[in-house]
Amino acid sequence: MSGPLVVRSGAVVTVDGEEPADVVVEDGLIAALRPPGSVATGGTRVLDAEGGYVAPGFIDVQVNGAHGHDLTASPERVVDVAAALVRYGVTAFCPTIITSPPETVARAMAAVAALGADPLGPVPAGGGARVLGLHVEGPMLSPDHPGTHPRRHLRPPDPTLVEGWSPSAGVRLVTLAPELDGALDVVDRLVQRGVVVSAGHTGATAAQLEEAADRGVRMVTHLFNAMTPLHHREPGVPGAALVDDRLVAGVIADGIHVDPRVVRLLWRAKGPAGVVAVTDTTAALGAPPGALRIGDVELTVGPDGVRNHRGQLAGSDLSLDRAVRNLRTWTGCSVADAIRTVTANPADLLGLPTGRIAVGAPADLVVLDPDLHVVETIVAGVRQPAPTSTGA
Repeated sequence: MSGPLVVRSGAVVTVDGEEPADVVVEDGLIAALRPPGSVATGGTRVLDAEGGYVAPGFIDVQVNGAHGHDLTASPERVVDVAAALVRYGVTAFCPTIITSPPETVARAMAAVAALGADPLGPVPAGGGARVLGLHVEGPMLSPDHPGTHPRRHLRPPDPTLVEGWSPSAGVRLVTLAPELDGALDVVDRLVQRGVVVSAGHTGATAAQLEEAADRGVRMVTHLFNAMTPLHHREPGVPGAALVDDRLVAGVIADGIHVDPRVVRLLWRAKGPAGVVAVTDTTAALGAPPGALRIGDVELTVGPDGVRNHRGQLAGSDLSLDRAVRNLRTWTGCSVADAIRTVTANPADLLGLPTGRIAVGAPADLVVLDPDLHVVETIVAGVRQPAPTSTGA
C-alpha cells in the first residue's frame, strides 16, 4: 500500500451538519480536508463517495456477539466479531460480557489484552473494528430486573468483584444497579480508575439514580428495558434519565425493544447530544431466522426479535447502521444528528478523541449512500471488506 487515500466528492458529516469536502488519509490519520476536486489524484488511491456521505466510523458500546459468535461464551472470538462488525459501518466497539462467573470476565480481559495496547482501541491483526475494552454488564444487577441474565450468577455489589478493572486492564464500561446495597461504593472505585459506569437492570427510584449520577454514573443501559417503568408519581430511572443532562440514554433502536413513538419522546427530551444508539446485538446478527444456540441458551430469531423459550427478548439482531436509519425515520432528525448518536456521543462518553472527522484524527470512516446504507468502512486508514446487505 503506497500513497495517500482520497475519499472524494462526499458530504462530510460533522456534529453540526454536512459540508462538501475531500478527505485525505495518510498513515492511518486524516491528513487534510480539501474543497471537492482540489486534490491531485496522481499517486493516490481514490474512493469516490459522490452522492453519499462520509461519516466518522460508528461506535457501538454494547455488542454481545455477531455472526454466530457469542462473546460471553467465547470471549476469545472477539477478533471474529470485530471482523464482522465493519460490514455495518462499525469501526470501534465494546465487547459486552453479560452476568457470568468472575473467571469469564478474566478470560475476556485476557482476550482483549492479547490484542495489544492502544489508547484508541487496538485493531486486530487481521483487520476489523477497534476493540475499545469490555462492557461488563453485571453481575451486580437487580434480581427483580435481570432480563435474560442468568440469575444464578447475580452477585451483590462488592469491591472485590471489580478488583483490577480499569481501561488499561481492558474494562471500559460497567453496568450495575445503583440502588443495591454497596453499589455506590463500587461506583466510586470504578470512576476513580476511569471506568465509565452505567445504570441498568435496575429498580432504582428517580432519587436513587440522581444520587448515582452525583457519584459519577453517566449512562443508562438500554433505557426503558429491564427497569421499572415511568410513572407520573414515581418517575423511576426513565423519568430521571430524561431530565438529567449528566446522563446519556442508551437505546436499542430496533423498534422491538422500544416503540418508535417512545424513541421519539426520548429524542424530544434528551436531544441529539443525550442519546447513544446501541444494538445490544448478539450472535444472531447475520444469522438466518430460526433456532439459535448461544452458550447454554436456546433462542429463536424471528420478526419479533431474538427471544428465549419464555418469549423474553434476549438481545437483538440489530446492526448499528440500521439503528441510525431507524432514528432518522422515527424522529425526523437530520442525518448529522442521527449519526452523532453513534459517533461523537459514544466517543465523548468513553473519553475518546474520536467520533469526529478532523485533521489529525484517526482515519476511522464510513462511506454511506444517500439512504444511509454502508458502502465502505475504513479503520485506521485501511479499507475493510465490502459490506453485505444490511436490510431496510
